Amino acid sequence: MWEPYKKGFKAWLQLEKSLAENSVDAYLHDIDLFTNWMQAENTLKSPEQIVLKDLETFVHSIHQLGMSAASQARIISGLRSFFKYCITEEITKINPAHLLEAPKQKRKLPDTLTFTEIEQIIAAIDLSKPEGTRNRAILETLYSCGLRVSEVINLKLSNLFLEVGFIRVIGKGDKERLIPIGTEAMRQIELYRTGIRNHIKIKMGEEDILFLNHRGSRLSRVMIFLLLKDLVKKAGIEKNISPHTFRHSFATHLVEGGADLRAVQEMLGHESITTTEIYTHLDRAYLRSTLDAFHPAYKKK
Repeated sequence: MWEPYKKGFKAWLQLEKSLAENSVDAYLHDIDLFTNWMQAENTLKSPEQIVLKDLETFVHSIHQLGMSAASQARIISGLRSFFKYCITEEITKINPAHLLEAPKQKRKLPDTLTFTEIEQIIAAIDLSKPEGTRNRAILETLYSCGLRVSEVINLKLSNLFLEVGFIRVIGKGDKERLIPIGTEAMRQIELYRTGIRNHIKIKMGEEDILFLNHRGSRLSRVMIFLLLKDLVKKAGIEKNISPHTFRHSFATHLVEGGADLRAVQEMLGHESITTTEIYTHLDRAYLRSTLDAFHPAYKKK
């Protein structure tokens, strides 16, 4: 009964939505789960017969099976897309998934480094090796500007405006933003450019990339992750640290220092202020110390 609908949905996803094959397969898998559930429950209906209650019962059943909130949300997204297709193709007149609610997902906040811990990690770099100067410049830039790892590995020489203390970054969706850069980060970049990078034979097409490996190519995300993991171990810090931790710490330290959230949003390149609020959470100890220091009801007598 459902095969023609699934074939039509697949063609719609490929042609109208231009989705990648993996995404198309994932959506079709979601519909298979729903139709298999209906068959198991002996309640198989055609798309135009489906009502909101059917979808809610299905979602409740996969929840009872112990499926994570993230997986449930993805399946619901697949169902919404399918019934959007049905409306578009006039297979159904009403979208039963329109009011279908996805489970709320808890967003786990990453560990945050203190400024002292960041200094300890940077101090663990072996500056006697050529890559040491480069690695210090990378970490100083990550923390100074709150960059994503993809932004730092693709940072271009032509996008450095160090004479005025700014860099241009190409972020998600190829959106550009100008970010102030700290004095120490600028100094380390100049040391790397003039003392190390000038002596590397650069691969064709990579001439404008700032940070290069010894073969003259841009670095990979994995390389930055492994580099940081090694330095964290050397520094004796027992936290789950990734390059993103530097970005999160950058934002947290700014907010703790009194920075305007809108300014932080601009520097991080977030479209929504809600995302910035999540990344710049303040720990309870900091909030408590702020209340103790500034709120009349908390001040010690």
